This record gives sequence, C-alpha cells and structure tokens, in this order.
Amino acid sequence: MPDGWAQQLWQRNQDLALANLGCRFVRGLGEGSLPRPAFQAYLAQDAYFLEAFARAYALALARSPDRSTLHALATLLAGVRQELELHQGYAARWQVELAGVTPHPATLAYTDFLLATATTGSVGDILVAMTPCMRLYAFLGQSLRREFPAAHHAYVEWIMTYSDPGFEALAVELEHLVDRHTSPGDTTAALYRRALSLELGFFNAHA
Repeated sequence: MPDGWAQQLWQRNQDLALANLGCRFVRGLGEGSLPRPAFQAYLAQDAYFLEAFARAYALALARSPDRSTLHALATLLAGVRQELELHQGYAARWQVELAGVTPHPATLAYTDFLLATATTGSVGDILVAMTPCMRLYAFLGQSLRREFPAAHHAYVEWIMTYSDPGFEALAVELEHLVDRHTSPGDTTAALYRRALSLELGFFNAHA
C-alpha cells in the first residue's frame, strides 16, 4: 500500500526535518549544553505558540464534517491542554513567567500563519498546517533519545516527553486526519513546507 499524503509530505521535506534536528538549539537539548536562559526563553515562547495551536485545533473542530473527525480533534485538543499543563510545571521549575509573554518575531510569524490558515482555510488546510509541528517534535524526541540514551542532564525531561509513544500516537492520529481530509496537491504541500520552515526559524531564534 502506498504511503498516505501525510507521510509523503514528511518524506518530501526531510531536508527541513534534518535541518531542525541539526540546528544549534536542538543539538544543545540533546547534549545538555543549551544555556539555561535560552531554554527559559523557549519555554515562554512555546507556551504562547501552544495557545495559538489550541485555537487552531478548536477552529478545525468547529468545522468538523463528521463525528469521527470531531472526536479525533477533541482528543488532539486535549493533548495540547496536557502539553500546556506540562509547560506550567516546567515554568515553575525553571522560574519562567508565562503570563503576558511578548512574542518573538519568529513566534509571531508561526502563530500568524497557523491562525490565518485556521480562519480562512479548509479543515484539510488547517490539519496540514498543524501536522508538521507534531511530527517534527516526535521525530526530534525519538532521534535525540536514540542518539543520547544515557543522558542525565537538565533537558532529559523534554526528550522523554516528545519521544514518548503517547506523543507519537497523537502525531499519527493527526496524520490520519490529513489523509482523510486532503488530497495531494501544491497548496497543501506549500502549507506543510511553510510550517516546517517556521519551526526551524522558531528554534533558531533561541539558539
């Protein structure tokens, strides 16, 4: 059976996936060498981003064309809520204030892209724009866990969170929705690549 469209998009964009894995911020997470202030800044910006991500899910959910899609998106939205709760725990331990975060230009570029797509695009467009975040984080977590299996530094919790099978399952669920609600084409391909490019810009902003 040929790969679904979501998997084809991921394979077509391996250059950006590997660029994200190789960027200084992600390498610092894996090696444990990332400066503490860089991670603190990332936590605040990522919490801001996740709130926009949740709103995009909510807009897709509101336009769900069938019950099964509605239920799947409700599960994915609950996963973002859990991730936001995780950030609250991180913030307390890392002494990061999440209230009133001023978004970095790289963060704002990504959230503006997501919310514009969620406001004006189809359900399929929204799903395609959101999928790279989930698939990339699962890829990064799993890759770093394989590369640094004996790591005991301060960022191990981040690696364990995104290498967890439960997070992989959420990424796969979103990819299944992409396969159900989109067809191969230039528009969705451009949305997917744009999202992965914005991910790289987001990480580079904290390197």
